[in-house]
Amino acid sequence: MDKIRVGVIGCGGIAKRSHIPNLVSQPDVEVVAICDVYNEVCEVVAEEHKIPHVFTDYNNLLAMDEIDAVDICTPNFAHKDPAIAALQAGKHVLVEKPIARNATEGQEMVDAARKSGKKFMVAQCCRWLPDSLALKRFIDGGAMGEMYYARIQAIRRRGIPSWGVFTDKEKQGGGPLIDIGVHILDTTLWLLGHPKPVAASGATYTKFGNRPGIFGAWGPWDHTNFTVEDFAAGFVRFENGLTLSIESSFAANIEKDRMSLAIMGTEGGCQTDPLKLFREEHGTLIDISPTSLPASNMYAAEIRGFIDSIKNDTEPPVTGEQALLVMKILDGIYKSSELGREVKID
Repeated sequence: MDKIRVGVIGCGGIAKRSHIPNLVSQPDVEVVAICDVYNEVCEVVAEEHKIPHVFTDYNNLLAMDEIDAVDICTPNFAHKDPAIAALQAGKHVLVEKPIARNATEGQEMVDAARKSGKKFMVAQCCRWLPDSLALKRFIDGGAMGEMYYARIQAIRRRGIPSWGVFTDKEKQGGGPLIDIGVHILDTTLWLLGHPKPVAASGATYTKFGNRPGIFGAWGPWDHTNFTVEDFAAGFVRFENGLTLSIESSFAANIEKDRMSLAIMGTEGGCQTDPLKLFREEHGTLIDISPTSLPASNMYAAEIRGFIDSIKNDTEPPVTGEQALLVMKILDGIYKSSELGREVKID
């Protein structure tokens, strides 16, 4: 096929800033329809990008025979139903991260994708950051040896979202752990080769988001309806003996925001923010700071990967199964916090 014809469901910030501009910039992609429950939002986006069809019901979009693929940019609670409906309608699906509010919903989506035979990808864009790509090359080249421990952080000092449903557990599934922690966890699991998790323990805290008078770098939020955690910490054990610790926050009394990972291996270690590698060579400890990394547009790259998987009939760069594994770990940390003990991950 010469062009992949795409429909976009959800025209909020992530669609307007990142998905739609990078879809229309692809020479072999045509965005033929968009959908949002707010028609006025759709009309503005459609006019800006010259998109011919506008809907407020995604079922009408999915009924269009000329659509090959669907890009779902809705909030977490509205991932599962349109994704399954799109797959059942014979469309390939790209869905924003995380895969869903929980692993149960995610499993339904993965099952629907397998049954449909269509491509199903989750938009975990941070794999295409320059630092991530560089570390992947080093790891694949054997620079780390056997990797046995990872420490990852997605932490904000005062970054509670003041818009959308990010502070509503029913609609979002959780707070920073599921919103930004999912990014660094997915990237790290990808670097580690997707080991199988067997158990998780963790704790979640709400110490700032439900209080009045707390400084918000992004403006005020409704503290009376803040139902998610604002800090989470977890520890994960894997079948191969590897372990991982994670911290994620919307608000915490820390020095600065960080989105970083560190991995320890028998032949080397690595970290991001800043990107460095640590090795012992010829009886000497050395630190390596890669330079001149090529710039990358992570949103364009993830969309390119999805489109190429359709055109070449190959596995998408971020499979539903990989995203489901991430969600099972997040579910495990949340469940452990509720029960006060380590929980198994199936």
